[in-house]
Amino acid sequence: MELLKEKIRQEGHVLNDKVLKVDSFLNHQIDPELMMAIGEEFARRFADTGVTKVLTIESSGIAAALTAALKLNVKVVFARKKKSALMNEEAYVTQVHSFTKNETNEVTVLKKFLGAGEKILIIDDFLANGEAAMGLARIVEQAGSEVVGIGIVIEKAFQDGGKRLRESGFRVESLARIATFAGGEVQFAEECVKHQS
Repeated sequence: MELLKEKIRQEGHVLNDKVLKVDSFLNHQIDPELMMAIGEEFARRFADTGVTKVLTIESSGIAAALTAALKLNVKVVFARKKKSALMNEEAYVTQVHSFTKNETNEVTVLKKFLGAGEKILIIDDFLANGEAAMGLARIVEQAGSEVVGIGIVIEKAFQDGGKRLRESGFRVESLARIATFAGGEVQFAEECVKHQS
């Protein structure tokens, strides 16, 4: 997705060889026009899957999940990382380790919002080691539903998350795949392939 790649080139900041800061448009401050375009692209890519609900994890995945759900005309549910005092109903629970924050959270989704037989599209902002997506897939499995796809805004292709998810049989669509942050510069996977051929 060229619009997203251009935004990453212009506003993304490489902090080290594994971390890209995109807080000016994706996960602290949000660019609404970009987010609508992201939602449209996910809806286009997963239009053939019969999605009945979009699932994400709080908080950075919510904006992309919301715009995708809007375009797909379905509801969006987000897994909570912290239990609220109001969450006194039955819930699906799993453990998810965050690469960026280096912490493990118990994530929950109330059972009443994720029934059996749903066709679930998982959306998240980043894919590094695949922990969040795998955790959400476990929740979908607990619910007796099916993951029809995983949409990722930015995939760090040099980490093993994408490979792990694809080898597990999931259809993964990433809007921007980064091959390396060598020399403090973002190099996209497609561009690295072009240079090698």
